[in-house]
Amino acid sequence: MILTYHTGACIRASAGDTTVVFGPVSKDSKNFKATNFGADVAFIPLNHPDMNGADEASRGDKRPFVVYGAGEYEIKEITASGFPTSKSSEGDLINTVYSIKFDGLSVLYLGALGTSELPKELLEMDEPDVLIIPVGGGKMLTPSDAQKLAVKLEAKIVIPIMYDDKSLKQFLKEAGAEGTKAVDKLTIKPRDVSDKQNEVVVLSS
Repeated sequence: MILTYHTGACIRASAGDTTVVFGPVSKDSKNFKATNFGADVAFIPLNHPDMNGADEASRGDKRPFVVYGAGEYEIKEITASGFPTSKSSEGDLINTVYSIKFDGLSVLYLGALGTSELPKELLEMDEPDVLIIPVGGGKMLTPSDAQKLAVKLEAKIVIPIMYDDKSLKQFLKEAGAEGTKAVDKLTIKPRDVSDKQNEVVVLSS
């Protein structure tokens, strides 16, 4: 699996000829540049222009299968579960977190999570190989709360999103990973994560 970070909450995961996008940015977003690549599956965490740009993940006649909201899903070789959370970064809007199995790895994507309280069913699942977590503070998880939640979830690899320079610096300090340098992409296989525990990987946008 190859993971790249685009902007905001938008992460792309690719394996073979399948591409998944989490939180694609709409052309109506006033905060981030719209998503500009095609995907087979689009996971929408929040009905907000910063994260609901499924149309921008289309290419020609090819449109992604759009996953929006709680439920169980099977698309191609991907299995996914969506869980609503009680708070989002946009007040009354429901944020959906997604747990997916793709290319032999488990990925937990938290979207615009604004609370450290997660559904019981999610907490009872196996620890994620990759945790994608907002760390920007404000209406989202603070860097400190994000780090505590990552430890609680026993994530093997932690990828911060929705950060600025200040919040990223604080998150890395909380995680004891202050020397971490941003990389353009992360390429991982199941065997690569077996001995990891809360290893922070910063993807440059």
